[in-house]
Amino acid sequence: MWKPTGGLTLSSAGLRAATVGITCLLLTGVLLLLTGGHWWEPETAGPGSTVISVYIRTLTWKRTAVNAPPRSSSSPGPVEHLSQADLFIAVKTTGRFHRLRLELLLETWISRNLLQTYVFTDGEDETLRKRIGNHLINTNCSASHTRQALSCKMALEWFCHVDDDNYLNVGSLLKLLSQYSHTQDVYIGRPSLERPIEAMETLSMTEMKQVHFWFATGGAGFCLSHGLALKMKPWASEGTFMATAEHIHLPDDCTVGYIVETLLGGSLTRSALFHSHLENLGLVTDIHNQVTLSYSTVENNRNTVTVKGPFSVKEDPTRFRSIHCLLYPDTSWCPSLW
Repeated sequence: MWKPTGGLTLSSAGLRAATVGITCLLLTGVLLLLTGGHWWEPETAGPGSTVISVYIRTLTWKRTAVNAPPRSSSSPGPVEHLSQADLFIAVKTTGRFHRLRLELLLETWISRNLLQTYVFTDGEDETLRKRIGNHLINTNCSASHTRQALSCKMALEWFCHVDDDNYLNVGSLLKLLSQYSHTQDVYIGRPSLERPIEAMETLSMTEMKQVHFWFATGGAGFCLSHGLALKMKPWASEGTFMATAEHIHLPDDCTVGYIVETLLGGSLTRSALFHSHLENLGLVTDIHNQVTLSYSTVENNRNTVTVKGPFSVKEDPTRFRSIHCLLYPDTSWCPSLW
């Protein structure tokens, strides 16, 4: 089984480095919080270290017991009882979308889940920093700043990643994840392809091998269990997440699928409750039970869910405000009668 021997420099990683770099940092925070590990002291981070690599070097295992209810043949019930406090939610964005996309999320679903949510971006934003404090993670910041921002004493059970054009229905997410044990290997999301992706795995300077695997598209969001995140260590420590991505010459969400399915022998649990802008969102029904929703508002090609609400399409082109008022009618800015 292939294992990386070192990290990549930016020159060898090419244009993928920026995106993968954010994911390295994002997954580092994930693994830290999922495992109850402790952050490194700043001076121990060597040159070129990524946050994920330094974290995994100090990774410790803290197994939390599964609080499973009595099982019944007539009503099996959830495997685990989960709450918001069991989640680490990572939102990946970029500076140019702070106003265009992120403000909408902060006004809607993040407003009810800020304690569990961290925004990973590629630049500092003083206005946003004042609003959400240490929940804004600048991937270009120093390791010491990131350590202070993400340090946590408790082990969280689930890590979930969404993009800045996703609406996350946390209630439905908890209902879905409660059907699985966080100590088991669970990788859940929605593929964007109808077949496994094909990739060429680099074995040596002259030898390649074709591999096939499923991956959950980052555009619809995906979740990793505590137990599975720990097993990703050999391919996500030091600089190895970037090295693994370069090894198959594919983006970050594909790389997660490659690690889980090809290298660990696991499998993607496909859920139709995750949605990206790549599908026809007008066909989505039963909004209350969906886990993620998305949108595309490109001129003459608008792709959003169809939902009745207090706001017109002109007032609410993404439909996220209308969705939020449907789910949380007690929100202060939602009209009382509609």
